[in-house]
Amino acid sequence: MESIQAIKQRFEIIGNDPKLNRAVEKAMQVAPTDISVLVTGESGVGKESIPKIIHALSHRKHGKYIAVNCGAIPEGTIDSELFGHEKGAFTGATATREGYFEVADGGTIFLDEVGELPLTTQVRLLRVLENGEFIKVGSSQVQKTNVRIVAATNVNMFDAIEKGKFREDLYYRLSTVEIMLPPLRERKEDVHLLFRKFSSDFAHKYKMPPIKLDDDAVSLLQKFRWSGNIRQLRNVAEQISVLEANRNITLASLRAYLPEEGSNLPAVVRDKKPESDFSNEREILYKVLFDMKSDLNDLKKLTMELMQNGNTSKVQETNKGLIQKIYGAQNGDTHEDFENLPSTNVFAPQKVSRPEPPVIEEDDDDDSNYLFAETVEEEETLRLDEREIELIKKALERNKGKRKAAADELGISERTLYRKIKQYDL
Repeated sequence: MESIQAIKQRFEIIGNDPKLNRAVEKAMQVAPTDISVLVTGESGVGKESIPKIIHALSHRKHGKYIAVNCGAIPEGTIDSELFGHEKGAFTGATATREGYFEVADGGTIFLDEVGELPLTTQVRLLRVLENGEFIKVGSSQVQKTNVRIVAATNVNMFDAIEKGKFREDLYYRLSTVEIMLPPLRERKEDVHLLFRKFSSDFAHKYKMPPIKLDDDAVSLLQKFRWSGNIRQLRNVAEQISVLEANRNITLASLRAYLPEEGSNLPAVVRDKKPESDFSNEREILYKVLFDMKSDLNDLKKLTMELMQNGNTSKVQETNKGLIQKIYGAQNGDTHEDFENLPSTNVFAPQKVSRPEPPVIEEDDDDDSNYLFAETVEEEETLRLDEREIELIKKALERNKGKRKAAADELGISERTLYRKIKQYDL
């Protein structure tokens, strides 16, 4: 069996941190088995290296290895991508298609960002993990597959389970063995090694001498938080390699390429986010709509009394509270006649010619509601689509067009927000 150092060199894993070595060692130990593995860690720590190690050291190494970014596939097509579909299963399905689980039979599938999977897809994935069975979209035939699943995520899975975004039974199926990769800020001794490796790579790529850091710059490099982890470090090394004419980098030169501490948030926020004001806006909207409906019903009631009695003074005397509720007191006077109310507030019933209302016998209980037979109280049609468009626009404006932040504020997934943006042509 190869040593840890040999495996790290083979897969270009740089660093000697004990936590990193432990993660590589666990990958080597589980590789010969078919155990499902869940790789966790912040964005940019290099989680994609672990499934490659597992596949290369397993008995499936001659089979196919397919990496799937679950967060990059639209919600409406992810089932088709993973499990395939039959011809005519949906609009645009002009031919039968094999899914990844069918293509990778006998090999390994790496599900990156597995925490972004829709709940319906999670149910299908759970069935594959339990007995290797799946059904194509639009088919009723059960098919078998023999694949090894390695998943990765940068979200807190327990928070996702608590919020109902991820199935607890699926989590325990995926995480038979969990391998955690440490963030770069916990691997301070490895930071300079990685930077030197990147500098050498970019010097070869751009055909120029490699850059070198002085002692003060190395100290700053190791103390920096690196919220974007290895990906952020690589970007900084590439910027300096391309832009700096002087290949000896000082503390001042390096500081110019690093964002101020606290100006960029960590890639994974484990604390609970503050409540967005979306729910408050929705409650206010519902209250306004219900108040409007109540006022409309009161207006209908008052109008019917006017039609029945034809005496505005009597109706005004017996419905003082109702009139004041609808129109409010005008200049402190609640006894104003209907004829003197502005036309925008109420129509004057005396001035509208209408046929005399039918006489209703007092003892005829069965026909007492006859007058109302043609007055149907219709439910108001609330244009929720218009309100939804307005809320999406506000969320996008508040978050400067960042769809992920807007989706979090609206309480929906980024894929759902993307679909609604296309649906409403925003």
